[in-house]
Amino acid sequence: MRALFLIDGEHYPPVVLDAMKSVEEASKITGVAAVFLGGTEKLRAGTEYGLPLVKASDPVSAVAKALKEYPGVEVVVDLSDEPVVGYKERMRIASAVLAAGARYRGSDFEFAPPEYFSVSNKPSLAVIGTGKRVGKTAVTGYLARLLTQGGFSPGVVSMGRGGPPEPQVVEGDKMEVGSKYLLDALSRGAHAASDYYETAALSRVVTVGCRRCGGGLAGEPFVSNVLEGARLANGLDTRITVFDGSGAAVPPVAVGGRVLVAGANQDPEYVTGFLGAYRLLISDFLLLTMSEEPMASVKRVRGIVEAVRKVKPGLRVVPAVFRPRPVGDVRNLKVAYVSTAPRAVLEVLCWHLEERYGCEVVAASGNLSDRKKLAQDLKETRDLKVEAYLTEIKAAAVDVVTRRGAEEEKPVFYCDNDPVALEGSDGLLDGAFLDLAEKAVAKFGDDTGGLIGPAGI
Repeated sequence: MRALFLIDGEHYPPVVLDAMKSVEEASKITGVAAVFLGGTEKLRAGTEYGLPLVKASDPVSAVAKALKEYPGVEVVVDLSDEPVVGYKERMRIASAVLAAGARYRGSDFEFAPPEYFSVSNKPSLAVIGTGKRVGKTAVTGYLARLLTQGGFSPGVVSMGRGGPPEPQVVEGDKMEVGSKYLLDALSRGAHAASDYYETAALSRVVTVGCRRCGGGLAGEPFVSNVLEGARLANGLDTRITVFDGSGAAVPPVAVGGRVLVAGANQDPEYVTGFLGAYRLLISDFLLLTMSEEPMASVKRVRGIVEAVRKVKPGLRVVPAVFRPRPVGDVRNLKVAYVSTAPRAVLEVLCWHLEERYGCEVVAASGNLSDRKKLAQDLKETRDLKVEAYLTEIKAAAVDVVTRRGAEEEKPVFYCDNDPVALEGSDGLLDGAFLDLAEKAVAKFGDDTGGLIGPAGI
């Protein structure tokens, strides 16, 4: 295997040379270059390491530079240590190495790049996230609707924690969006609030539901049936496939472009540090959601954007917020609005519903993911003359809210969340999505087939 060695000037050169030789012999690898990460204490003038030496202004930049200069490297062996590189720097180095498709090895650790399989026989995109509750599935649904309007005829393969044991097709373009359909699905044992039902119902596109369990630091699922779902999607009457990730887990498929969804309310280290940096490096576009007070200040949003551009200069970044969009006419109705939104933003969302859609929100709950609290919230609405329920298709939406509406003989309207770019970014969101889709189609038409792997390049 072709290898890069990471070294520093805090070790005596003879010790480093012996270590490199020992690792080569024991691991049957061949060093093609050494990356000097810094440090001067043990260096002497004219020191030679027997390999071409790559240097840069900082350790992470040096590794990135070496990976570009020596393509095809299969393993990066770290012979450095504190004080030159610490935990933070090593995670950034790991992100760069994995994004290049190589392994990253140290004395007591090893990172392997996730595998991305070329199973799609049509142009493809993926929507991935930096965690749960950042709005990734809402973004997938919005992207699917936009692609439909643009004539791309999309299909969506959803990967979720509650997906079916065998990939299942839901023809959202033919289904009726209503309580009875989802209650029937629930009675058959389906997880009717699963992402693939939500996307099918709200975006009216054909979806394939898949499941996964576990997720590695770089997002590889421990177990999933997504590859089977991708093959099933190949036979659908669609022109482009959108793979929807799950939490911070990444669909294990090679695609023509990736959209990364991160929340400005997250710890910034989860976006640009740890292996969040890896997700940035394999993506083509970052949608930074929750970019409003009280979720995130203007200063915080600006700081995350600046940090992202240090990790991947030139990456398109669009700060955005979510606004609810009822699927159905709720005008002049007194509604109880149920979502997974934090209490801090519920007032803004209720105001939007009233102003945009002409309903009166007499009660609101953000406890859709907590059945016990949700039941209590709904109990407190009994005296508020609620005429209808308005709910996201999430968590307890079907087995609690929809059933309650059926029992009370009150209509249940489902609600999506549309990403809206911040003022000053108008037009960037739709333009970025459509541009990425067009590039995916163009790549697929290339002689190489157009599919991209780990590095997204």
